[in-house]
Amino acid sequence: MSDSKSFVLCTRGSALALAQANQVLGYCRTTFPQYSFEIQIFKTTGDKLQTASMSATDPALPKGLFTKELEVALLEKTGDIAVHSLKDLPTELPDGLVVGSVLPRADVRDVLVYRAVEAVKAEKNPLAEWRPGQRPVLGLKGGIRLDDLPKDAIVATSSTRRAAQVQLVRPDIRIVPIRGNVGTRLKKMREENAFDATLLAAAGLVRLNLDIGPKGDLRIDPRLPADVRAKTDAPPAGLLASLLEPQEMLPAVGQGAVALEVRQGDERVAEICAALNHYNTFQAVTAERSFLRAMGGGCQSPVAGYARVVGHRVHLSAAAFENGKARRAEWALPVREAEQLGREVAARLKAG
Repeated sequence: MSDSKSFVLCTRGSALALAQANQVLGYCRTTFPQYSFEIQIFKTTGDKLQTASMSATDPALPKGLFTKELEVALLEKTGDIAVHSLKDLPTELPDGLVVGSVLPRADVRDVLVYRAVEAVKAEKNPLAEWRPGQRPVLGLKGGIRLDDLPKDAIVATSSTRRAAQVQLVRPDIRIVPIRGNVGTRLKKMREENAFDATLLAAAGLVRLNLDIGPKGDLRIDPRLPADVRAKTDAPPAGLLASLLEPQEMLPAVGQGAVALEVRQGDERVAEICAALNHYNTFQAVTAERSFLRAMGGGCQSPVAGYARVVGHRVHLSAAAFENGKARRAEWALPVREAEQLGREVAARLKAG
């Protein structure tokens, strides 16, 4: 267990998870210079199951795929704060653990990533490795939407939410699973010809210091300091990206938010959580998670929800997808009634 002035931040070891943990570490050290903070990396069950399909709710898969090992560290008091992508955190937490705070929310939108037509044309002798029956490499122009993808295109995603919304707009599109961290998925997108596009969270790209240029090119964010850019891994050349607005692709519950999971009643950590918490984001994701809990689903259920605080009220838009159809509901309540709002929207959605 840490001493009274030392705190251990628990995180997964992916590039995105480490970026989030280091962001929290920076906030902690700046706000509480009198305390000592360090990061401890854990390999979770989800990290070990790289060949498992996450495209559907599977009762054989354990709960908390990307959180359990971090939670064990909290309960055993070998760690003090677990840093999570909130969309990975189950709505039902182990006894004795709570979401202590949520950082200001990043971009909630999804991003459609695909190969640039110019990059495909520039490949040296693109027919040299062709074999009978092999699919041609597809290159596309910048700024495309789901509607613009060619007929019978293949989109790679292991999110049931994303897959359902793609096929709602384009029933002809075939969905295939994809695993790996953001860097791995981008590399597969550029180098493999098994699919024509993939979907990622905009927040994840931003936290990895990536940016979408004026012509749609995926690049290191040029606005960052030179020393940060020098340490950032560039995305594969020849990739384009298009932001999808929530009206086109409703986000996952908690998307874009980083949560700090802590021991309930731990007064040492409560001080830190109070300082780092962003109230409006906390209330918005509280409504979303209350909705998801009331729907009886986890992070892999084909539902979506996005809440935002406007004035003194929190507005929640949500949808459930099944058999190529969508049921949608929206409602708003005072900010202090975020939990009730989630239950209300779930009830309205279930009622049809």
